[in-house]
Amino acid sequence: MRIMNPVVPETIIEPRTGWQFIDWQEIKEYRDLLYFLVLRDIKVLYKQTILGFGWAIVRPFLAMVVFTVVFGKLAKVPSDGIPYPIFSYSALIPWTYFASTLTASTQSLVSQSNIFTKVYFPRIFIPLTPIFAKLVDFAVAFCVLVVLMIHYGYMPGIKSLMIPFLILWLILTASGIGIWLSALSVQYRDVKHAIEFISQILMYTAPVVWPVSLIPEKYRLLYGLYPMAGLIEGFRAAIIDTRPIPWDLIAVGCPISLILTLSGISYFKRTERFFADIA
Repeated sequence: MRIMNPVVPETIIEPRTGWQFIDWQEIKEYRDLLYFLVLRDIKVLYKQTILGFGWAIVRPFLAMVVFTVVFGKLAKVPSDGIPYPIFSYSALIPWTYFASTLTASTQSLVSQSNIFTKVYFPRIFIPLTPIFAKLVDFAVAFCVLVVLMIHYGYMPGIKSLMIPFLILWLILTASGIGIWLSALSVQYRDVKHAIEFISQILMYTAPVVWPVSLIPEKYRLLYGLYPMAGLIEGFRAAIIDTRPIPWDLIAVGCPISLILTLSGISYFKRTERFFADIA
């Protein structure tokens, strides 16, 4: 009787060449890993803390109180007839998410180099992890906005249906810039030090504490090239039914976010082959 040798499957790993984009099949195969990375980030963020998820409320709420006193009461910054607490808090929710993900994504590859230098998985998961993990903070902070709106007698209208689109746009913008900066920070370590300073400047150039109506009409579209301008003003309009949707800012800002994301992914895929050598 002849005994057949079992067929041993072979896996050949070859280096990638050229300018490649996302391998969706690979993303699908490793999707469970992304889920556990996100879950780990959420658990680590609030592990051994007194307030736990309360920090997601405290940070934007205290910022809202300070902005209301300093800019609303003392500096008399206009809020287009909206109570300043709602005016500032509705902007702080998307801004806090954007700023926190920007910092976390920028530092992600450098701080977790011990992981991707030992085992293979899609490296892009690392900067994307905080993008998804911090959506929990976003959701918790949004609940406080609902309470504020009830307190001031503001009820959402039909324009609130824009909120899911604006959240997707916010994720796209944060992902694009975060992927860019995470790849750059591996090669240039001073990027992670600069981003905290830059994010403070970006906040005051965004319409967080002041309304877009202060921008002269002739510069409005130029200002819309800054995606967070349309995002923040869009959130205000979707939440506060008395404001018009800033379609002009959205039409300018959305393509910029898409370009940032596509170019960030392309740069990341081009440079990731060198991460393990210089991390």
